[in-house]
Amino acid sequence: MTRPPRAREKVLDAFERVLVAEGERAATLETVAREAGVSKGGLLYHFGSREALEEGLYARLRILVDEDVDAVRTAPQGAISYFLSTSADVGLPLDTAITAVGRLAHGGNATAAALLADVRALWADALRPHVRDDAALDLVMLVSDGIYVNSALMNDLPGPVPHGAALEALIRIVEGAAGA
Repeated sequence: MTRPPRAREKVLDAFERVLVAEGERAATLETVAREAGVSKGGLLYHFGSREALEEGLYARLRILVDEDVDAVRTAPQGAISYFLSTSADVGLPLDTAITAVGRLAHGGNATAAALLADVRALWADALRPHVRDDAALDLVMLVSDGIYVNSALMNDLPGPVPHGAALEALIRIVEGAAGA
């Protein structure tokens, strides 16, 4: 697979930043071009429309999620442990892409909302062989959600998100409760 042109990636990065920081309505082609440091014509060279820009973001998210799902499935420490321990990874490319697509979904974009549902289903499918039933899968997914939301909201402040040995203890409890 060839690497996309750097200018194209800069535009996608800018689109994500504007969506995350200012929301869907602020992410106009003009604003994204300015944020990327390219002309509107330069943006349109890589993405011929706002819809094409959104599709580029969706494609980026799909790639990042596929990589993460593969990591869940092959994690030496186990799928549940990996999934929960990486739930606090806010600010990384996968988190940024999910947040940006989430801003589109919250703005009423049905394609973005469907993609986020698909992402959740992919993670659930990767975890399902490692849990005993659907209730156990729900437990893992909801604990992950809680770790993620609290990590995103707390921004490294002391709070309810365990770290180090405390996170490892939580993971052991969830693995024990969810075990296949």
